[in-house]
Amino acid sequence: MIAAPGFAATHLTYPLTSDGIDSRYDYDWAVLRAALEKTTPRYGVFEQHQSDVAMSPPRIVQEMTSPSGRINIFVRATSPELERQFMPVRLPVDRGLLGYRLLLIRAADQQRFSKVKTIADLRRLHAGLGQGWADVPIFEKAGVPVIEGSSYEGLFAMLEAGRFDFYSRSADEALREFQERHDAHPQMAVEQTLLLHYPLPRYFFVRRDAEGKLLAKRIEAGMEMMIKDGTLDTLFQRYKGDLIKNTAMQKRRVIHLANPKLTPQTPLARGELWFNPLTEPGNTVVPAEAGTHASHGRR
Repeated sequence: MIAAPGFAATHLTYPLTSDGIDSRYDYDWAVLRAALEKTTPRYGVFEQHQSDVAMSPPRIVQEMTSPSGRINIFVRATSPELERQFMPVRLPVDRGLLGYRLLLIRAADQQRFSKVKTIADLRRLHAGLGQGWADVPIFEKAGVPVIEGSSYEGLFAMLEAGRFDFYSRSADEALREFQERHDAHPQMAVEQTLLLHYPLPRYFFVRRDAEGKLLAKRIEAGMEMMIKDGTLDTLFQRYKGDLIKNTAMQKRRVIHLANPKLTPQTPLARGELWFNPLTEPGNTVVPAEAGTHASHGRR
């Protein structure tokens, strides 16, 4: 193929995030590839690669901060700090699914979690999260104690060892991670009754330089095309549909938490960007600001 006039070939390198089992980002890079393919007639050919070495979240930021870093794009739950430091493509890659949270727990604790009805009840438990993760301030704002782990993989062992009570995972991650790690962590289970929710969009981030500006413009254009023609929803269903269906989110007791770190530019008003599994009647919902009683209704 020949690059489009005026544009050199686009080269993207995204981070390898773990040396072990880590399928968390397969969908994201499929979305990126589709967005680049959609825009090839306008912007030209592209190459998309994964970095050769695994990178922790701090290492990813370090590599992105350097103009000669080994990567030039990453995907992450947004924060004001990230949006200042890097250029976000403000379209939620996973349609906001990251904000719907299931809990990985020790199987023996299920009865204890079945009694959790309110945010006040949740405050009696300790959450396990990774260091610097965007949902740490969400739990802290809600008054839920947080224990931070230094590595994604290590958090599963910390849960089993009793260092905290639950490991908050997105609705699609929890079942997949349980299936992948059940043999290694036989005491772990997916909690059966609760669904936490808070708005937590995941964006593609690029550098704030000339190359990054062009990349962001291209990715945004491609994703807007995908949203309009249904390609994004098709990929979402292909990668996430079965896992979402198996969580039975509509049957769970929903506790809403506020996200104090959303920036004013967050596109919350664009309903077509956001997945909402809570449109069936009969959900039990605890609003973010209440936390003392359950109410019934649609979100």
